[in-house]
Amino acid sequence: MIFYYTGTGNSRYAALLLADLLDDTAVDAAPYLKSGLAASLSSQRPWVFVCPTYAWQMPRVFAALLRRSSFVGNRSAYFVLTCGSDIGAAGRALERLSDEISLEYRGVLPLVMPENYVAMFPVPQEEQAAPIVEAAHAPLAEAARQIAAEQPFQTRRLTLLDRLKSGIVNRCFYRFCVTARPFHTTAACNGCGRCAKMCVTNCITLQQGRPHWGKGCTHCMACLCGCPQSAVEYGKKSLGKPRYWCREYTR
Repeated sequence: MIFYYTGTGNSRYAALLLADLLDDTAVDAAPYLKSGLAASLSSQRPWVFVCPTYAWQMPRVFAALLRRSSFVGNRSAYFVLTCGSDIGAAGRALERLSDEISLEYRGVLPLVMPENYVAMFPVPQEEQAAPIVEAAHAPLAEAARQIAAEQPFQTRRLTLLDRLKSGIVNRCFYRFCVTARPFHTTAACNGCGRCAKMCVTNCITLQQGRPHWGKGCTHCMACLCGCPQSAVEYGKKSLGKPRYWCREYTR
């Protein structure tokens, strides 16, 4: 079973493609995240957890969901982390997480997908993103072959920089960067409420027909990138940047 969490669609695309290749089921974590409930899932096939990379680690909100959930049946755990370039030393934390949820860690695949962190990095235009998404098909096909055979993913030697990025840089990211305060809407906002519906942490509420950002933001950028009116900005950092949302996976 593929259990996935996605912000702006990259991980959903990867999860659905894997499900197609493996003839398996993909389950969206969003309802569990939004409700705060634990997932209770069963699968006789290996578990595959797919999510974005936030500052060279699995998003804390998804890791917390895995810890409070139960996974019955097969004991193998594979991870696929979508990223703009690399995942640092995220595998070390994923191995510990697997132990916590009583699964056997079988490795992590860093899957390069288009950058979507509008609050900090340049974001590609649609024509630039398309070939990056297409290039992800080959590593996912190889990952599917290994998962079907229950072979571990290949590991790589970690550098000091990998450890720093997934360690102190990740902690600084959550402490100093992850805040909802700069989010605001422009006059283009029509109060449709899509941002609030998409927000898995319920950080966004509608007040007098306009979105209001409170506590619990995880910086997934779904509200900013998924606004039909392109009416959400993040301070001045998002001004003039494209809004990236991964296209839907189709066979």
